[in-house]
Amino acid sequence: MSLDKSDVEKIAHLARLAIDESTIPDYARDLNNILNLVEQMSAVDTDAVSPMAHPLDAHQRLREDVVSETDQRELFQSIAPKTEAGVYLVPQVIE
Repeated sequence: MSLDKSDVEKIAHLARLAIDESTIPDYARDLNNILNLVEQMSAVDTDAVSPMAHPLDAHQRLREDVVSETDQRELFQSIAPKTEAGVYLVPQVIE
């Protein structure tokens, strides 16, 4: 695939970019290089490659799920300006 001047201008317009007329050939060359790289990558046989969530075979170390503090809800709600039924009441910001 080869991009010409009109393609680069259309892409710049869609991206809302202002580009100089003199730089259009450079942009066309760079975009063509990117598209050629994508074509090369698409041609690679990946049938034997299993999908991965992360490139490293790492496992997340998780801490034990234990209670480390006592419930202080009543204390925090006692100093709040407004509460009702165990929730904090705040001014409405969206109409």
